[in-house]
Amino acid sequence: MKTSTLTRAAQAALIAAIVGGMSTAVWADIKDYKFELVDQTVQAGPDKVITVRLLNTKTGKPVPDAVIFATRLDMAPDGMQEMATKIAPMPGGEPGTYKFKASFGMAGRWQLSLGAKVQGETGTVENKLVITAQK
Repeated sequence: MKTSTLTRAAQAALIAAIVGGMSTAVWADIKDYKFELVDQTVQAGPDKVITVRLLNTKTGKPVPDAVIFATRLDMAPDGMQEMATKIAPMPGGEPGTYKFKASFGMAGRWQLSLGAKVQGETGTVENKLVITAQK
């Protein structure tokens, strides 16, 4: 009889540990992620590389393997939203960094808008970053 009581107690403890482990995943929030520019400035001209890092703001660690599905680069910070340019993804370097190639037709402030999915999270990480193109 003691053995079955100990077995039940062990099973209950195991179930509690599993449920407790699952509940920590619920605490994650898509708002705990953000993109940041590696360099705030670029030279104006064709085929410039922009590098961004996706971070978990709670841990400060980079987030690899995100799926970036929305990109836009325009001059919205200078009131010229209609002045957009093409942006193309490039192979990344370090885990958690993402690179893009774009042409900056003129000097000024450009807004990089990004949308991404993080594995294991519900929702979309969305950020708007401002890059300054210099002559």
